Amino acid sequence: MIADVSSLPVHYEERGSGTPILMLHARAADHRLMLADMEPLFAERTGWRRIYPDLPGMGRTPGANWITHQDHVLDIVTGFLEVVAPDQRFVVAGASYGGYIALGLVHKLGSMVDGLALTVPAVERDRERRRLPPRQVLVEDAAYLEALTPEEARLEDLFVVQSREALEAFHAYVGPGLEAADHAFLERLFRSRAFSVDVRDLGTGFPAPTLVLAGRQDSLVGYQDAWAVLENFPRATFAVLDRAGHALSIEQRGLFRSLTGEWLDRVREYIENAPARGLL
Repeated sequence: MIADVSSLPVHYEERGSGTPILMLHARAADHRLMLADMEPLFAERTGWRRIYPDLPGMGRTPGANWITHQDHVLDIVTGFLEVVAPDQRFVVAGASYGGYIALGLVHKLGSMVDGLALTVPAVERDRERRRLPPRQVLVEDAAYLEALTPEEARLEDLFVVQSREALEAFHAYVGPGLEAADHAFLERLFRSRAFSVDVRDLGTGFPAPTLVLAGRQDSLVGYQDAWAVLENFPRATFAVLDRAGHALSIEQRGLFRSLTGEWLDRVREYIENAPARGLL
């Protein structure tokens, strides 16, 4: 499906019906990443309209010359919501760069957001300022290493637990997004400034159920910068998972699904109690 947002054709997929939940993927991937991670959670959960857009320059959403910094991306995502779920309250889940955009949405539209999930969020946009653990591999797998192509050497920074399962997951729903991305556009965009607001300070607390998942061995975005946002979220679960790098949802799939599923249930309870909070 296509949503026209400021003349930009934003491609998206959606599943189910009910409460809108916006799924925001990582940089250079596309909607398939979040689709694979999140859809299994809804096999026995009804009442959720899952919306999976491709962010600008990724998947089937093109970049544009007028998109020059992150505020523009946030404006596009906000405009996208106005097209696909006008005037509706919503929930948002973001992974890595998608987590950064999700924090921007909460900063901009927090009163309309009924839940937030951040997986390995890229809270600090300046790579030089990130507080990172050292790069390490906890579990080595000779079959995994033998199966890597020279072009896939970058995976060594992604997985701290090497396995054929991890490589197959990458091939199925990460690699295709990387191939489809407009890397020249993304390189220009990510040389630009971060948000004009500090997503680490929301001013007032965000009252809805929140989940923050970080990898203890994540050498790409780390876990300490994510901790810096915790005081904004009085109803947050914050978990730093051992045996997990930036590919946390693959390396710790069971815990990812358990914790994210519990978050969804907390959000549902929160929404159902909206009348008692004077929201309906």
